[in-house]
Amino acid sequence: MTVIDVEHVHKRYGEKVAVDDVSFTVEEGEIFGILGRNGAGKTTTVECIVGLRRPDRGQVRVLELDPRRDSRELRQLVGVQLQESELPDKLTVAEAVGLYGSFYRTPADGDALLDILGLAEQRNTRYRKLSGGQKQRLSIALALIGRPRIAVLDELTTGLDPSARRSTWALIEDIRRQGVTIVLVTHFMDEAERLCDRVAVIEAGRVAAIGSPAGLASRLGGEQRIRFRPSRPLADRLLTGLPEVTSVARSGDTVVVTGAADALAAVTSALARDGIVAHGLRVDQPSLEDAFVAMTGGVPAPDWN
Repeated sequence: MTVIDVEHVHKRYGEKVAVDDVSFTVEEGEIFGILGRNGAGKTTTVECIVGLRRPDRGQVRVLELDPRRDSRELRQLVGVQLQESELPDKLTVAEAVGLYGSFYRTPADGDALLDILGLAEQRNTRYRKLSGGQKQRLSIALALIGRPRIAVLDELTTGLDPSARRSTWALIEDIRRQGVTIVLVTHFMDEAERLCDRVAVIEAGRVAAIGSPAGLASRLGGEQRIRFRPSRPLADRLLTGLPEVTSVARSGDTVVVTGAADALAAVTSALARDGIVAHGLRVDQPSLEDAFVAMTGGVPAPDWN
């Protein structure tokens, strides 16, 4: 079932076009990522979805409702955590959850939600004294207190340390398992690769591609990067002569071989024949980040649509 339908949305601020003919759908129960560089149009697109902005052209439907005309009803069904969300410094965690819960007809149990999100011990802590990770967890609690069918989370882990980011990812996966559809706005490729079922890559206000992270990465082809430290000096011609190898480069004492999907077998066989051991051997497949760079100007991109 489609729960969000964005059709040909266009939004301009003066002379600047922020969103230019963006279209996509979000299906019930999925984690849908919106990726893009800063200023690409991600946040404006989300603001049109949740009714904070009116598109100049195009149409948005959320759960068959118009975000602007049906805003009161939609606020009961969609939880939102925006990038710049802040609370008064002196407000405690419990007070914030109680206040937001009062906005909804059938709010969730605030104490239970704080327990699930690991904030039970901070319920009487003032907002200004929370760590970055605790503030992010509180923002998730406030987005979920109304028992939403859809949660929109904008740049959720920006500014968090690696441990806090991974804890937050686990929370998002738990929320999805409870049946909540999630729209995740991010510019972190590893985050999208870990969490998202599908992603829309937005570049300069337009959708450059839509698909699963693995599917977008696979469009670069089956190229491999093989990295290793040879046990003794290695002449490049030993590997450049292999038909499966497209290039050989060096980074310090590490050899980096780029080649086709079957390059690994060819390279290891050639090394073995020459009596060379590959220490620290690592094979990298194309990633979502590689695809993103290709789509947004890092290297010439194929036809993604």
